[in-house]
Amino acid sequence: MQRHDDISWIDAKISYNTCEGWGFLCQAPVVLFVCLFVNILAAKLLVEFILNWIYRLPVIQNRCPLHFGKSRSKHVLITGCDSGFGNLLARQLDGRGFRVIAACLTEEGASALSSLASPRLKTLQLDVTDSASIRRAVEAVRAEVGERGLWGLVNNAGRSIPIGPTEWMQLEDFRKVLDVNLIGVIEVTLAFLPLLKKARGRVVNVASILGRLALTGGGYCLSKYGVEAFSDSLRREMQHFGINVSIIEPGFFKTAVTRPDLIEADLRRLWTRLPQDVKDSYGASYINDCKRSSMFSMLGLVNL
Repeated sequence: MQRHDDISWIDAKISYNTCEGWGFLCQAPVVLFVCLFVNILAAKLLVEFILNWIYRLPVIQNRCPLHFGKSRSKHVLITGCDSGFGNLLARQLDGRGFRVIAACLTEEGASALSSLASPRLKTLQLDVTDSASIRRAVEAVRAEVGERGLWGLVNNAGRSIPIGPTEWMQLEDFRKVLDVNLIGVIEVTLAFLPLLKKARGRVVNVASILGRLALTGGGYCLSKYGVEAFSDSLRREMQHFGINVSIIEPGFFKTAVTRPDLIEADLRRLWTRLPQDVKDSYGASYINDCKRSSMFSMLGLVNL
């Protein structure tokens, strides 16, 4: 019994000394925050490495005629080309000789992109939340590609706001994001599958690192988790037709989706419409804490 007591006392002493020396790590919330921060940083670095590799891949493969020698006969449809990833990808592929069909939400976006690209690039207006708009896009693309079919579809169109604490949301706030980021991806993909099957093409869905780690309320993280699941199931099913399905999970980049001023303004809108009793439950300073947290998370944004 004496030996058992001595061992227990030694274990307790070691635990106490450890916490005394590393007290800041013995607080559970701090440990969780540190672990979360390290995980996010590691994921961000990994995603940036992969994206850099993907970005350089066409340059490497362009030296091999087996890959890009016939790019001028390959049609690629990209959604959300008004700005950001879609706009940049459209110009990159156009420069590589692909026949890019750039889908923009606005006439202004389409006009601006056309001025930066070759005459080979075609634009069309597409609202991925509008079934009629999608049907018109299918007809336009079918007329363009003919019997060759569609070599590639990049589902890039997306939105982030409303984003914020879940209790501040209304059902419509979730729908606004899910309709673009998830339902839009599904409907566009289904509509273009017949043309993709003709060319034994490929689908690239732009998800997010937040499709693996949910950091905030609202529809954004939900939608990106959904894109991951949809892509995984579609990939298995389309193997039979020789269609590849890929996911890109961008980290934190400066795009219209991550503009701090828009996110902050929407947080203020959500707070303003809350009932007074809900505001009281959070406290008057909570909205400012949210804004500071949002601004802190944007410090790591990388330019495209």
